[in-house]
Amino acid sequence: MEISAAGRLEVRITPADVGKRVSVRRLSEPGTAKEKFTDTVGVLTSWDNGVLMITRRDGRSVRIAESALVAGKVVPAAPARRRGPAASYDELARVTSRGWPPLETERLGEWELRASGGFTRRANSVLPLGDPSLPLDAALTVVRRWYRERGLPAYVQPATGAEGTQELLCAELERRGWVREVTAEVWTGALAPVADLAEGAGVTLSRRADEAWLARYQRKGVSEVALRVLGGGPSVWFATMPGAEGEPPAAIGRCVVDGRWAGFAAVEVDPVRRRQGLATEVMAALARRALAEGASAAWLQVETDNEGARGLYARLGFAPHHSYHHYREPDDSGLAPS
Repeated sequence: MEISAAGRLEVRITPADVGKRVSVRRLSEPGTAKEKFTDTVGVLTSWDNGVLMITRRDGRSVRIAESALVAGKVVPAAPARRRGPAASYDELARVTSRGWPPLETERLGEWELRASGGFTRRANSVLPLGDPSLPLDAALTVVRRWYRERGLPAYVQPATGAEGTQELLCAELERRGWVREVTAEVWTGALAPVADLAEGAGVTLSRRADEAWLARYQRKGVSEVALRVLGGGPSVWFATMPGAEGEPPAAIGRCVVDGRWAGFAAVEVDPVRRRQGLATEVMAALARRALAEGASAAWLQVETDNEGARGLYARLGFAPHHSYHHYREPDDSGLAPS
């Protein structure tokens, strides 16, 4: 916290610091039995009528009464990463979008509108990098009309938690009644250690998702649209570890290689064979293929409530880079979410 030369805590932020990353200390809520301090770090997204709104790394907003502030200061935009490959948010956002490519895109200024018949929010949402070239309300009107023409609810996919992410846009969407439905994280790590963790014994690689692979994939009844999304990307590989005779595969995975990056997705294991290292075998086989194509870094996406996957990826050397969120348009369109 900011301490003056006299040793007193000081509030050194003002409404002019909206949009900057700050660290604040506040008193506990009035009426508590014992005076207590709470620290919050995040982006100051508003300061109105005596109330501050701070958006934390995970995208959650904290309301703080100005009268409760004890100390506050502006801090660097993002902490330095201690391990893993260096990458900007902008680079990763573009790489991850190419790794799960939509079937249809259209530009709105620097925003990218993406549609794929409703198969996954990622392929049916706006990637809001930069300026939409219109005032926000006008841009959102265009977005809603564009998705309505395709029979889809409108989603916007902003991110939080890294330099260059869109905490201010998240706050503006929430003010306009857009609802955050899903939060996930992008994790990154070095690729070679993943390849070294297992032999990948029994894993076969293919350029397409065959019937056996799809039998293990969690999304049943995969359409032609879904197959095109799954198979899209710069260099895509599907991994399969066979199961018992006549049964779906014991484990599967997907990897897309894009320059120095390898993106892992759809890593799934037969529930009765979990905790046997099969996911590691699949990822190791895919990692070796990606290394052979010149990749050196890896990324993957994991939802915040998937504790099993998060534990596995941490053991493989991955760490969170940023969070992203899917905001759905206000519920006045009559369209059901995908």
